[in-house]
Amino acid sequence: MTKPRVVIVGAGFAGYHAAKTLSRLARNRAEIVVLNSTDYFLYLPLLPEVAAGVVEPTRISVPLAGTLDGVRVVVGEADRVDLHNRWVGFTQPEGDRGRLAYDRLVLAVGSVNKLLPIPGVTEYAHGFRGLPEALYLHDHVVRQIELAEQAQDPAEQQARATFVVVGAGYTGTEVAAHGQLFTDALAAQRPRLSIRPRWMLLDVAPRVLPELDRRMSVTADRVLRRRGVDVRMGTSVAEATADGVKLTDGEYIPTCSLVWCVGVRPDPFVADLGLRTEKGRLVVDEYLTVPGFPEVYACGDAAAVPDLAHPGQICAMTAQHAQRQGKLAAHNIAASYGQGRRRPYKHHDLGWVVDLGGKDAAANPLKLSLSGLPAKAVTRGYHLLAMPANRARVGADWVLDAALPRPAVQLGLVPAHAVPLESAAPEMPVRQP
Repeated sequence: MTKPRVVIVGAGFAGYHAAKTLSRLARNRAEIVVLNSTDYFLYLPLLPEVAAGVVEPTRISVPLAGTLDGVRVVVGEADRVDLHNRWVGFTQPEGDRGRLAYDRLVLAVGSVNKLLPIPGVTEYAHGFRGLPEALYLHDHVVRQIELAEQAQDPAEQQARATFVVVGAGYTGTEVAAHGQLFTDALAAQRPRLSIRPRWMLLDVAPRVLPELDRRMSVTADRVLRRRGVDVRMGTSVAEATADGVKLTDGEYIPTCSLVWCVGVRPDPFVADLGLRTEKGRLVVDEYLTVPGFPEVYACGDAAAVPDLAHPGQICAMTAQHAQRQGKLAAHNIAASYGQGRRRPYKHHDLGWVVDLGGKDAAANPLKLSLSGLPAKAVTRGYHLLAMPANRARVGADWVLDAALPRPAVQLGLVPAHAVPLESAAPEMPVRQP
């Protein structure tokens, strides 16, 4: 008897955990195939630490082969789904095309950088969503500090030592917090650099971390300002140029560094399916199935999952939701074959953690507000528990960073043109034609 085939498109938090859970439930009674543009699962929350040189990039890149037992991994970019004939078309890294037939399909394609119609942003800003972008930012920061030290013109020196982060959400706040510590360490190694590097954090919101608990926002704001980060709420970029940015309040900031962290949007792949969407996300029911196609499931950032804990709303685009939705999709697929019963998705947040670099963090596990070293311990403990592999290696990097000076060199592995902001696939560097 032929085994049913389950194809999972995407290996982010939703897709990876869907595959891992389904493999355990199926016990070789189904063929499970993961189609992903890379051969690894990326643990996104630690990207700021990669950019700051705290954690090596391979530590947060969990290989799919070897950690997803009993799962076939196909490396390729999904570009078409035939819902009526039940197959997924894809393009391999070297251009060859292929198809995967399916009996059950899980769409977990995730999200990409969110864009806004601001002049110059796509030309001069860089996002922060994938590993190539984090590697680029690390090299770029080191390069600008080195060039600032060599600059004879004080204005050029100041511009090169100024870093502007747009978006004071989870990612932008961590990038600015880690960035200030990183550049301070770089400057300390360069006695000829006479100025302190300056980081700016901008957002139109009234406070940093606007989507999180206010006490966490207060903690993060206090740490950033104490560290010297220029935090400006109610302010954003009106125009970006090759030499700097004009702010919405009219001020012009000379800079060579514009980091775009304003949020994410569903992968454009969703819009090409011809199915109903909400806010760009694929509409599903509370069981994560697509209306009209009960064999198709969607979860994570690309799915508009009803939030049963907050009726009338859809679940936020967070790793917590994506991971739990992926696991539930696996259970409901198993239920569709008679193993167990299907369940609706309902999840209450258990709290959040924000790593601010050094000894600082903010956390609210089980609604208990923490800051400083207790929050740091909770934050790092959470990340180690949430990572599916490489825990010892990440822990070792943290210990080494605390005990030894941080080495900082620019390797030039990811040039600027390889990580354009408008890229629909930030996990892959763009190749030059």
